[in-house]
Amino acid sequence: MIASCPPMGWNSWDCYGAAVTEEIVRANADYMAEHLKPFGWEYVVVDIQWYQPTASTHAYEPFSELRMDDHGRLLPAVNRFPSAAGGAGFKPLADYVHSLGLKFGIHIMRGLPRMAAHRRLPILGSDATCDQAADPNSVCAWNPDMYGTRADTPAARAYYDSIFRLYAQWGVDYVKCDDIAREYPRCEREIEIISAACRGCGREIVLSLSPGPAPLERAEHLKKHANLWRITDDFWDEWRLLKAMFERAEKWCVHAGPGHWPDADMLPLGALRQCYGKPDWTHFTQPEQRTMMTLWCMMRSPLMIGGDLPKNDDFTLKLLTNGAVLEIEKETWCAHPLYTTETECVWIAPRRDGKGAYVAAFNLSDKARTITVAPEAVELPIRGAVELWTGKRPRSLTAKLPPHDAAVWRI
Repeated sequence: MIASCPPMGWNSWDCYGAAVTEEIVRANADYMAEHLKPFGWEYVVVDIQWYQPTASTHAYEPFSELRMDDHGRLLPAVNRFPSAAGGAGFKPLADYVHSLGLKFGIHIMRGLPRMAAHRRLPILGSDATCDQAADPNSVCAWNPDMYGTRADTPAARAYYDSIFRLYAQWGVDYVKCDDIAREYPRCEREIEIISAACRGCGREIVLSLSPGPAPLERAEHLKKHANLWRITDDFWDEWRLLKAMFERAEKWCVHAGPGHWPDADMLPLGALRQCYGKPDWTHFTQPEQRTMMTLWCMMRSPLMIGGDLPKNDDFTLKLLTNGAVLEIEKETWCAHPLYTTETECVWIAPRRDGKGAYVAAFNLSDKARTITVAPEAVELPIRGAVELWTGKRPRSLTAKLPPHDAAVWRI
């Protein structure tokens, strides 16, 4: 099964925006292989505008010249990805990532390039042309590179088939499709043909839909047609956004299961926003980082690291290699909150093997708090409990937590 557990990896957006280069991707892949791979981290994902030669920050350049082939399929900008020269595309970079025992992913926008529609380029494997597939009235509000498609036409399906066959030839393992997850109902049919093209390309590819918030009432449609879908807009290193995630997690947790995972977005940890020429570190405090990692694991969100991995400090590396916490993602089911107030929250995640559960306590307040979880609340004996961030073995599920901090026990 594709994505039988929540995918874990790295994505270039938080640290390099639209400006990531092959050198940076390889350096992050090397770091992952050396330090993170044993703990389950495996995807290396190149985010937006890899086909734009002059991208230099998180900002987009409207109506810039994009690199593509004679069939309107976008290609990596060779000045940024030198191994793509000679029409090789992302295959050499994907091969390198695979040689490390890792998996390779890319970001795409829904639809097809405006340039391809305006030039009426032929769609590979079809008698149709790109202008016949394009819908000029369907344009992303924040990036005008693409037209959406006339999703009910054979031309649109043929175009998506052509790009996913190309991605399969490159060796892509993960596709993050943007400007689509929250665009119900207008993009419902487009999600279906993207999913069909992905599933029919001859390679197992994880399909992720962004940005959120995806509509909760369309959960069953999302579970049928995608492996991941964003439940929030872009998530950054601000406490107000992290606190708000508890409500989203509670609503979506019942829809997490093998092959389909509500996605709380990337982990803005470590070195972020590196493409602006000055060092910037996550604005989350260390307690807030523990809270984020604990909540993401308890709700079984996909885990995508946003920071530049080679710049990790010791704290960040330890946070990302706590195998006992990461195990929650793979070994639990039916996770849910026991209660939530304005100042604290407690979650439980039963183990699938029936051998106990994980219990997490979160201090949502701006002051230190002592949180105690009563044994009757979890309906399990607490003998043998261990707190997974400290390794301590308490007699009761009681934690003295600084503001915005978390504790998680295996019982």
